[in-house]
Amino acid sequence: MLRPWQVSLSEQIDSSSATPVYLQIIQALIRDIERGRLRSGEFLPSSRDLATALGVNRKTVVLAYEDLIAQGWLSSAGTRGTMVSASLPEPVRGARTPKAAHPAESKAQYWFAPPPERPLALPSGSGLKLDEGAPDGRLFPADPLARAYRASALKASRDNRLQYRDPRGSPALRESVAAMLRSQRGLNVRTANVCITRGSQHSIFLASQVLLQPGDHVIVEELTYEPAVAAFRARGAQIAPVGLDQDGIDVDDVERACRRQPIKAVFLTPHHQFPTTVALRPERRLRLIELARQFGFAIIEDDYDHEFHFGGQPLLPMAAYGPEHVIYAGSLSKLALPALRIGYIAAPVEVIEALAHVVSLVDGMGNTLTEDAAAELMENGELRRHARKVRNVYATRRSQFAETLAQTLGELVDYSLPDGGLAFWLRFRREQDLDRIEAGAPALGLRFATSRSFMARESAPRGLRVGFASLSPVEARVAIRALRTALD
Repeated sequence: MLRPWQVSLSEQIDSSSATPVYLQIIQALIRDIERGRLRSGEFLPSSRDLATALGVNRKTVVLAYEDLIAQGWLSSAGTRGTMVSASLPEPVRGARTPKAAHPAESKAQYWFAPPPERPLALPSGSGLKLDEGAPDGRLFPADPLARAYRASALKASRDNRLQYRDPRGSPALRESVAAMLRSQRGLNVRTANVCITRGSQHSIFLASQVLLQPGDHVIVEELTYEPAVAAFRARGAQIAPVGLDQDGIDVDDVERACRRQPIKAVFLTPHHQFPTTVALRPERRLRLIELARQFGFAIIEDDYDHEFHFGGQPLLPMAAYGPEHVIYAGSLSKLALPALRIGYIAAPVEVIEALAHVVSLVDGMGNTLTEDAAAELMENGELRRHARKVRNVYATRRSQFAETLAQTLGELVDYSLPDGGLAFWLRFRREQDLDRIEAGAPALGLRFATSRSFMARESAPRGLRVGFASLSPVEARVAIRALRTALD
């Protein structure tokens, strides 16, 4: 039976020692088992392989194995080999080498930066999750993805491209992304203007590294994408929240902030504002670009779900009008699969070069096979076909979700049918209703981001962002009824 790894002893065997070699092997194996390095059910190397690795006679290893089997530390699995016993003996009291702590119980004996108070967004727990606008991964066909991976692996191997490579990403994917941005979003870019990332959050983090220094001020909307704020704060930036209304970011408030202190960057989601879903009006986009020219700040434009627009022709990104002032971040994760982990940044060439140096420090070279597979899906039209299909599915789910909201929570919340994106923004008419829902939902197995996670300042209006795309109609009804049950 093949073993995935060759197991070695953590202690050296000294043939010149007065202690017989077979006893040294016995003691070393017992200590590795007690430390948890070798676990119950784990197979050991064959006597021949271990003897070769240790440079000793095979009979010496056989003798050690037989002794440990007799003591109960090991057990024989016949022709399958020798494994650590499922029922281990108690360690000898007063042994010279005390049983070490389990690795999970060990405490670091050195300084390290503790994690921030914000919780990790882990897919843990049972019950139903109302996400903030994720796609339904069940809708993406696995067969075309598998074929794309196979094709990219064969081609990369044939072309000798499985070595370390350009940290800006796969040339094929960068070229495909640039072509898409030119034809569909009006950006005047070429391959040199594109850097591939691990998703929109990775793009935001990389942008913060090249734009910001500790103490710099970053403008965000008072309701915003909290992980972006966390990335800026991790860089040492000061957050300057500004107002937001039904037409998007308050550009008058932006100008006032720029006159109070130097601003290095403005972060916003103008296409489908996160979390409120409103679109930034064209006249405000142009004025914001003018303010960037006047005050010299960068605009970080997070266009995380551009493909999903249901109400007419979408507006072009801000980067199409002011490319010299905008770092444009996009993602294929929502269009295809979140697990694909592919995003991109479009920016001036010199900014892309700076980003590449940061990538080389934290990510090395990305993932050639996945990026080439994504390029294959774009080039053969599979991604475009999938986009057309799921856009129709999500449009139907959006309407059904709105109907269920009206039937179940209609007298309690205000909301608009979003023109685009994959989520609704619910504003509760009585704040105590929102408090009761947030307090009662966990007991019903319902999980969602709390209203305060979207607030960049205490005076911001509260609400819930609830995604509809990742839920089947039945799941959506169950989730919305659970919201009502938590309130009642």
